[in-house]
Amino acid sequence: MTRVDPGLVQTIGRWIEQADADAPPPILGIAGSQGSGKSTLAHAVAEQFGCAALSLDDVYLTKAERQALARDVHPLFATRGPPGTHDLGLLNRVLDRLRSAGPGDATPLPRFDKLADDRKPEADWPVFQGRPAAIILEGWCLGAQAQTQAMLASPVNELERTRDADGRWRREINDGLAGAYADLTTRLDRLIFLRAPDFARVLDWRSEQEAGLLGVPTLSPEHRAAISDFIRFYERLTRHMMDGGIAADFTATLDPERHPVAITGRL
Repeated sequence: MTRVDPGLVQTIGRWIEQADADAPPPILGIAGSQGSGKSTLAHAVAEQFGCAALSLDDVYLTKAERQALARDVHPLFATRGPPGTHDLGLLNRVLDRLRSAGPGDATPLPRFDKLADDRKPEADWPVFQGRPAAIILEGWCLGAQAQTQAMLASPVNELERTRDADGRWRREINDGLAGAYADLTTRLDRLIFLRAPDFARVLDWRSEQEAGLLGVPTLSPEHRAAISDFIRFYERLTRHMMDGGIAADFTATLDPERHPVAITGRL
């Protein structure tokens, strides 16, 4: 089970409490690999300091929209997760509504059903009441910077070698990073990056999460192998971000148990 570092929560809380009460609520981004604890941290901060919590995972394009993207752009876009599979227009509209919310306003927050692989009906979205002290937006690729063409040239794993041999999928993702995702980054007042110690740890963390959801101590080798295949969709950018390809204000490098062992930058 992912535990929240109380020191990190309090550091974020002090930043929230210093915000100008007469200005729109600030937006704090939390980036990190799968299983790094960004969702747990976002919800802990939101609950303790009266914030609205949003996730990139909840603004995926609908299943039909991703199927159209897979048909018209590249088949790999049928799989949610990488840049290009999010509805950033929806996200920006929700951010605008939260930033202008008053004490008596109610703001529906999008939710995605991962089992159905589709967005939930708006009638099933939770509603944030009032004006948030801050908006906490978490997402694995927040702040990821576009790569150079030279960096895109060579595949990083078997997925890219066999299913993106011409590099079209990764170039489309990169174009998104340089465009709409970079624009989203400019909306963040601060960005925190939870940095994994190495990419191999991402599989361990994601497998732990899945086991917890299923209520089992460990996953079968077959299930773990399936997760390993899935995180290959995230590998290029995860490695890039770990190597410095992220515009973060504050980086917490984690140990294998997700405890911060090194801090760089400040809020």
